[in-house]
Amino acid sequence: MVADCERLTWAGRVTKVAGMKRLGGLVLLVVALSVGVVQAQERPAITGIAFVRMYSADMTASEAFYGKTLGLKRVADAQGIARYGVNEAQWVEVTALPTPAPVPETRVAEVAFATRDVKGMRAYLKAHGVAIVEEQGKNGFAVHDPEGNLIGFVQRASIGKGISMSPVASSRRVIHAGFAVRDAAAEDAFYHDLLGFHPYWHGGMAPDKTDWVSLQVPEGSDWLEYMLNMKPDASAKQRGVLNHFSLGVAQMSDAVTALAKNGCTGPNCSKTQMGRDGKVQLNLFDPDLTRVEFMEFKTSGTICCSEIKGRTPVEIEDK
Repeated sequence: MVADCERLTWAGRVTKVAGMKRLGGLVLLVVALSVGVVQAQERPAITGIAFVRMYSADMTASEAFYGKTLGLKRVADAQGIARYGVNEAQWVEVTALPTPAPVPETRVAEVAFATRDVKGMRAYLKAHGVAIVEEQGKNGFAVHDPEGNLIGFVQRASIGKGISMSPVASSRRVIHAGFAVRDAAAEDAFYHDLLGFHPYWHGGMAPDKTDWVSLQVPEGSDWLEYMLNMKPDASAKQRGVLNHFSLGVAQMSDAVTALAKNGCTGPNCSKTQMGRDGKVQLNLFDPDLTRVEFMEFKTSGTICCSEIKGRTPVEIEDK
């Protein structure tokens, strides 16, 4: 008989199951079968970011920013969501703030990843105890990560239908998304252990401090950023700096030129800087203070804190 036995959770953590003297043998059998099923369920490929969705308090103002300033073409409207094409496989979405409800802490409503087998991904996550919280048609669904962020998965083969690109677009590539993270270990259990994301780069404002951790998707070159150390009393602007997404460019001068042609005339429209990861950056903010970070694909400066690992993104996705 067994007084205590161990049960594996979806995150690979161990918890104690006590007081199972009479049913000890049965419990061990059930656990063994459950673990066998989980091990047999392979994770489908995750190839990159499909879309990022932002909340908007003023959809007209958001249209002026995403459609005119960034030069992205509005390609679809459905269920209150405006979709702007970035390339044939990626887009950004804007939706009105939910009402009546408390204002969300972040204006990044969802980050969705492309997978080669959305049906298999749904089964894989269910097998590991992750609840599906939102069905998005036969080609997509969403779950919550350990900190409550809405994370979607989209069938790769379904992407691109009806998406057309604008000739005045300031970028044709989404390369990463990021959000404030309070418990990196819990997030790692989901993104690294369960989904197979791997370390890409980490750094901070000081060499001995980690403020940002980047994890690259397992079968592509896009990545997700943990934005650490958010202050409890962070302002809306500070939260918008952390909760963001990034548009990739080969040369920042091309983005500056495109933004100028689209009527972006403020100082931030041409203010470039060298990032701690050695990549040239330019930051804009949408009307709701979500940061849109333009970033060059390749490094050209000194890299702080850690080496960059994994694949370098390019304008045409290698998925």
